[in-house]
Amino acid sequence: MGKLFKLKWICATVLCCFIAISSFGQDFSDFAKETYSKNGEELPFRILAPQSLEPGTTYPLLVFLHGSGERGTDNELQLKHGAELFLRDSIRTKYPAIVVFPQCRENYSWNNTQYSQIAGTRILKFPKEQTPNLHLSLVEGMIDELLNKFPIDKERMYVGGLSNGGMGTFELVRRNPNTFAAAFPICGGANPLIAEQITSTSWWIFHGLKDMVIPAIYSKRIGKALEEKGAAIKLSLYEGVKHDSWTNAFAEPELLPWLFNQKMMK
Repeated sequence: MGKLFKLKWICATVLCCFIAISSFGQDFSDFAKETYSKNGEELPFRILAPQSLEPGTTYPLLVFLHGSGERGTDNELQLKHGAELFLRDSIRTKYPAIVVFPQCRENYSWNNTQYSQIAGTRILKFPKEQTPNLHLSLVEGMIDELLNKFPIDKERMYVGGLSNGGMGTFELVRRNPNTFAAAFPICGGANPLIAEQITSTSWWIFHGLKDMVIPAIYSKRIGKALEEKGAAIKLSLYEGVKHDSWTNAFAEPELLPWLFNQKMMK
C-alpha cells in the first residue's frame, strides 16, 4: 500500500507540474509589473513597451480588460488571454505599441451589469446612466499616468476586452468619449441606449452564437444600435462557438491591421 500511495503521489505531482507548465509556459517577463495607486486603492497592471523607443516618435496605447476568471491581485492571471499575441516578434516589429493589461480584484467588476436567470436563459441588465465603478476609475487614472510617462499618440488610443472586460470596454468608452479611436469588445454587451454616446469610436464586436454565459443577443443589440447611429461598426458572429469567442477573435488576420489603422481626429 505504501508503494502504491507513493506511486500515486508521484503521478499526481508530475501531472500538476505538467499543468503548470502548460498554463504558464509562456514567458511574459517582457510585460513589466507595475501598480497604479490612488486614494489608498491599487490597480496592478502589466505593460509591454515597444522593443525600442525612437526619439521624437509617439506610439499607440492599447488597454485590454480581462474576464471574470482572471480577477485577482497576483498581476499574472490577466495575461492568460491575448497577451501572447502582442508578445510575438512579428507583431511587435510591425505594430510597435504600448500594451497594458490591468487586473481587477476579485468580487469587483469592470462594469455594473446586473444578472438574473429566467427559464435557463441568462438575462443581463445594463445600466443606461453612468454609475460609479472603482476599477474603471483606476484604469482612467492609470491611463493619465501613462500619458505623462510615455510618448503616446493620443489620436491612436485603443481598448478591448473579453466577457466582463468586453462589457467594461463599452463602459470605458462611454465614460471617456472622443478618447479611444477604436474598441474591440469580445463576448460582451451594453445597453443599446448608450450607442449615441460612443459613435466617435470605431467598433469591431465579436461573439459566439452558442454563448450561454453572455448570450450573443447583447452584442447584436448594441451593434445594431451603433449602426443606426452612424458609427463605424463591424460585427463578427461565430457559428457553433460558445463563450470562448476570444480564440476566434485573436485569430482574425485583420484584427490588428484594422485596429492600428484607426485614428481619432481631434
